[in-house]
Amino acid sequence: MVSKENHEKTAGIYVHIPFCLRKCPYCDFYSITDISLEQLFFDSVYREIVMRSNTSFLFDTIYIGGGTPSVVAPENIGRLIEKLHHYYKISPEAQITIEVNPGLVDFKLLSKYLSYGINRLSIGIQSFGDENLTFLGRIHSASEGIKSITDAKEAGFNNISLDLIYGIPGQTMEDWLLDLSQAVAFKPEHISCYMLTYEKDTPMEKRMREGEFQPLPEELAGNYFSAANDFLNSNGYSQYEISNFARTGSDDLRSLKSRHNFKYWSFSPYIGFGPSAHSFSGDERSWNHGNVLKYAEDIKSDILPVADTEVLNREQKILEAVYLGLRKTEGIDLKEFKNKFGVSFREMFINILPELIENKHLEVSKNRCALTSKGMLFHDSIVSMLVDEDI
Repeated sequence: MVSKENHEKTAGIYVHIPFCLRKCPYCDFYSITDISLEQLFFDSVYREIVMRSNTSFLFDTIYIGGGTPSVVAPENIGRLIEKLHHYYKISPEAQITIEVNPGLVDFKLLSKYLSYGINRLSIGIQSFGDENLTFLGRIHSASEGIKSITDAKEAGFNNISLDLIYGIPGQTMEDWLLDLSQAVAFKPEHISCYMLTYEKDTPMEKRMREGEFQPLPEELAGNYFSAANDFLNSNGYSQYEISNFARTGSDDLRSLKSRHNFKYWSFSPYIGFGPSAHSFSGDERSWNHGNVLKYAEDIKSDILPVADTEVLNREQKILEAVYLGLRKTEGIDLKEFKNKFGVSFREMFINILPELIENKHLEVSKNRCALTSKGMLFHDSIVSMLVDEDI
């Protein structure tokens, strides 16, 4: 359902490709290694695209994630994009991203992606150190990671994002700064830095519980976060969200951001295709079955493969506006907040704001409220303090 509130907004499209050659032990996203189901999946997702096409949104982002999209036949990716253009109104300026894994892409494959209209790559480098990659269970080597970047540039991609992970047990600050400096040396348009987390019931979380290794202390992980912020800012990258940095300079900063992910942080509408994919209308969130066979079974029966839906009430919307808004360096637009919820942000949180401002965790101006660099280290706890107020 399209909400009136979001009718005029541009929307995003996400497609979840659930296949991996091997599942990373720290990942809790839905994925499978049975590639024999590839054609069943694509036949189903093509049908889902048709089933959901009764929408008036203009879409200016397409994000193909997973899983590992680069493990499937490129022709299926090309046909997927054709289907989206046929059934949806896609902006000619759309940012179209695909996630790729080093070791599974080469110049020829990346050239095909470019010919399909994909204009942005997100490369899962994670580390330039083989020891770190082994610990993370990645299928690629450091040299393959480097080759994926050079192949992408030679193929003609001029909007490349590199993912890096910090907080890996045994990783020193010197190791982390070396990863950052190697990433910057390639002059990618975008860099994402994620702290290693131990999601419940993942193989890595189980190994940690069984004492196979000790996680990096929280204080040290905070130091790594600060080091990344300082290093990247001093090397021409502007932080626009807790984990994300876009290259500054002559290019339009907006075009180098992950425009699709920015929609998630800005309450913009999006449609998700594929098993476990989420959709959001502005008022209602829904998510598909996290199982390829159940997903395909519903599609075959001409039933949307929705596992559940949630209509957000006012309190939930405020919670998400605070949680997501404070992830962005630009923070929360106070005028927009008042227009949306009918109450002043300052008045709503009058009991806690002075303490957060005094501790230099939060900055509040006439128009905006944003976390400081120090405050970003404590994002989750600060949000908890705010939403514990009576909203």
